[in-house]
Amino acid sequence: MNALQRYLVRFRLWISEPEKGDVPGWVLVVLMTAGLVITIWLLAEGALQRVFTTAIDRILGV
Repeated sequence: MNALQRYLVRFRLWISEPEKGDVPGWVLVVLMTAGLVITIWLLAEGALQRVFTTAIDRILGV
């Protein structure tokens, strides 16, 4: 068996393996999303509270 044949055999085995998924990639996406949500929440907390308070006041007619 020459080098090209060995390469083709390994390539076929590699292609036929079931996909295991990209767990580290998904973990990174989840952590980055959580980080963005926390950062935005901390930066906009005062404005979000004012919007919520104003909406509730308008609903209650205060």
